[in-house]
Amino acid sequence: MSAFIIGRMQIHKKDWMDEYFSKVPELIEQHEGKFVVRGGGPKLLEGEEGLPDAVFVIEFPSREQAEKFWSCDEFQPLVALRQTGSTLNAMLVDKL
Repeated sequence: MSAFIIGRMQIHKKDWMDEYFSKVPELIEQHEGKFVVRGGGPKLLEGEEGLPDAVFVIEFPSREQAEKFWSCDEFQPLVALRQTGSTLNAMLVDKL
């Protein structure tokens, strides 16, 4: 069953973004994932929670594959880089 990593990101500075986004898409593909949503411009439709600067949704063939990507050694330096200029809330959910 497919699974999705959903992220809500607040961007505090942008100097990390070029390197991060030049490497992450290929790494996701190597783990059989694909972006289905990637970008800014979220619009609040209901509720009072503040909106993030950017949202992403990455689809993987399984929960296990998504977790393997998130914890892989190649991704960890990119996580550290991203954390120098942003705050991320991410979750893993299963497809219906």
